[in-house]
Amino acid sequence: MNYRAALAHFPKITYGRYKKILDLFSDLKNLWQAEMEELTQAGLEENIAHEFLLWRESNPAGSILERMKKEKIKTVSLGDPAYPALLAEINDPPMTLFYRGVLEADNGPAVAVVGTRNCTMYGQQVCVEISGALARQGITVVSGLALGLDGAAHQAALENKGRTIAVLGSGIDDAHIYPSAHRPLAQKIIAEGGAVVSEYPPGFLAAPYSFPARNRIIAGLSLGTLVVEAPEESGALITARCALDYNREVFAVPHNITSANGVGCNNQLKLGAKLVTSADDILEALNLKSLAQTVLLKKEPAASNPTEEAVLAQLSREPKHIDAVAKETGIDSRLISSTLTLLEIKGVVKNLGGMNYVVS
Repeated sequence: MNYRAALAHFPKITYGRYKKILDLFSDLKNLWQAEMEELTQAGLEENIAHEFLLWRESNPAGSILERMKKEKIKTVSLGDPAYPALLAEINDPPMTLFYRGVLEADNGPAVAVVGTRNCTMYGQQVCVEISGALARQGITVVSGLALGLDGAAHQAALENKGRTIAVLGSGIDDAHIYPSAHRPLAQKIIAEGGAVVSEYPPGFLAAPYSFPARNRIIAGLSLGTLVVEAPEESGALITARCALDYNREVFAVPHNITSANGVGCNNQLKLGAKLVTSADDILEALNLKSLAQTVLLKKEPAASNPTEEAVLAQLSREPKHIDAVAKETGIDSRLISSTLTLLEIKGVVKNLGGMNYVVS
């Protein structure tokens, strides 16, 4: 029976308390029979030991593990051979990781892609382009499943047949995945060979303190962290600071100096982050160029008919609204709409939302 996984459910467990318990109880099975005196001998504060005894009474280890089995939730603990090697290197690794999907000691080269929830069209476009390009070259994209750029990074990796890992600040059981709007995305990540990960047990509700804590895991799992778009106080900058603390690379996308959403990125560049305009920049900095001759080498989109040719001639990497395409081509807007839909199905163009299109 996995008593480490059961112990990780105790709300007051910390890394320090966990270490003290392991020092006294080489077999954690004995912890489930221990009395107050033994717990305090392990170094637990008397009030914490009392809380543990009460909690243990209503949370038998077998019941906890049975619930995990139903949700297909697995665990790996610090010191286990399967614990992610990069994460084990940081100065404050989680003692236990709960995960669904595939998580290994060596998850291959991984890069964190993070940014604001309230992203601009520019931020979303750059995030999708770079995350997709990284995924195509076999790089695992790590992010936090949040709304905005985190979700865009995961989705781009999946759309490009790549692997992605989502690190949560909540429990990873279906009922507690946060944000709830991204539960289908989490399920897709799991189904397509990625992983959904948390240091918090099933049933844990996301809390303000849990997001900064999960950001260290995002940085810890990754060779480097890319900040795509971030205002001055963005949580994405916490991930960047963690990466810096762990001697990992920090990358940032440059922004217009008048953009409030880009202040965080521009400040990171001032502090020494590597400027990124394509996935190639990241591969080169991490000495991963051998994975690909080039990342952003694209074939010219092929048009199947004169209407598609006219529409594609108006599109580039800069977003353009469907009305502008209709006006500049002189083609009826209904035909433009159906043409763009077909081009999107073929993967030639992408709708960024609000009927704004770019070439894929």
